[in-house]
Amino acid sequence: QVHLEESGGGSVQAGGSLALSCASSGQLFSLCGSGWYRQAPGKERELVSGIGFDGTITYADSVKGRFTISQDTRKNTLHLQMTDLKSEDTAVYYCAIVKWNYPHCDSDNYWGQGTQVTVSE
Repeated sequence: QVHLEESGGGSVQAGGSLALSCASSGQLFSLCGSGWYRQAPGKERELVSGIGFDGTITYADSVKGRFTISQDTRKNTLHLQMTDLKSEDTAVYYCAIVKWNYPHCDSDNYWGQGTQVTVSE
């Protein structure tokens, strides 16, 4: 059983910074890929940033240059550094890890419980 635990959400004024962290138990982040998603009220969940199993990093256009994703392979943690936050970044942020379904990676994710990020003007 894989468990993901996010931390680091909160409230900040526009232009401020927040750092999110996610700890995984049961599967390595680097095995099949991982990422951060977010869901704002009334909107669909969207990919914010991801790291593929080969280390390829992607960002949503809306966060490029402001957010940085990283992994700590020793601690098996995933991080999202968010700077120059805008009100439109307000959402629940979810950590996700692509499922390992022996002998290959699956097309589905494990999900964390989510952490709220609120950016006020």
